[in-house]
Amino acid sequence: MRFYLIVLIVLHVFFSCSDKNTKEIDVSYIDVDFTVQRYEVDFYNANKENLPEVKQKYPYLFPVEFTDSLSYEKINDKQEQELFTETQKKYKDFSSEETQLLSLFKHIKYYNTSFQEPDIVTMLTNIDYDNRVIYADSLLLISLDVYLGKEHKFYGDYPKYIKDNNTKDYIIVDAAKAIIGQQVYPSTDRSFVSKMIFEGKKMYLLDLYLPLISDNKKIGYSQDKFKWATSNEEQVWMYFIDKKLLFSTDTKLNKRFLENAPFSKFYTEQDNLTPGKIGVWIGWQIVKSYMNHNDVSLQELLKINESDLFNKSKYKPKK
Repeated sequence: MRFYLIVLIVLHVFFSCSDKNTKEIDVSYIDVDFTVQRYEVDFYNANKENLPEVKQKYPYLFPVEFTDSLSYEKINDKQEQELFTETQKKYKDFSSEETQLLSLFKHIKYYNTSFQEPDIVTMLTNIDYDNRVIYADSLLLISLDVYLGKEHKFYGDYPKYIKDNNTKDYIIVDAAKAIIGQQVYPSTDRSFVSKMIFEGKKMYLLDLYLPLISDNKKIGYSQDKFKWATSNEEQVWMYFIDKKLLFSTDTKLNKRFLENAPFSKFYTEQDNLTPGKIGVWIGWQIVKSYMNHNDVSLQELLKINESDLFNKSKYKPKK
């Protein structure tokens, strides 16, 4: 039986720092305090004697519908146990990931002093790659079975663009994205260029929060796809202009250029060479250009509407 996690996300985070962007900052003095709880270890080792203790420790993971009989059925399922065993091979020791999360929280707190670092809960979700990490107020829930390595047998039938991100390197990126998702408010402007810039703001926060992570990892591109994006930035931009897409409100553009996909859809024979969500890439470059040409705080960046940002960005794509 598939195990569904239901979490209500209720916290909206506000930024309070007015410092200018810098990639080399000292966060060593910043105090953060969080715990790491291994739900999958506690649950898959539970029995009739100690299951009540597990339920008491993780009440938010045991909705009324999830009865004890369903718990025992799940615990004793051979496929579930195999998934747990394979995950333990990779993540019995979670210390390196904990160190990365410590750095992430310190960087977030540097830019947002009101940020309250969440406790970490690791778990298994039957490889639910659409919900890799969930940020819910005081908790950050991480589905470890999504990060077993792109060549793992469990991912045999998955598309390559999904498998490529199923490695441990992406835990910290997905954790940062989950938090950022609650720190950047959606734009009311439905034009394509505004949607690109909205996504670009989130990518810019990744630059600040994960200064040691490579750009291709932040956006989830292979080296080849990343090279294509950097080499064809001007051509992509000219395509958007020539096709009069920038101010279009056609929602079909979301799937073509903004959503996760194996490639972007220009409707040419060379589409398979392109990376997916190329519009996110372009939005990222527009936001970086804006920050390079305007002396504004991070708070001001997040408040400015996308239309004004675009007009002040002086964006000129690289040839």
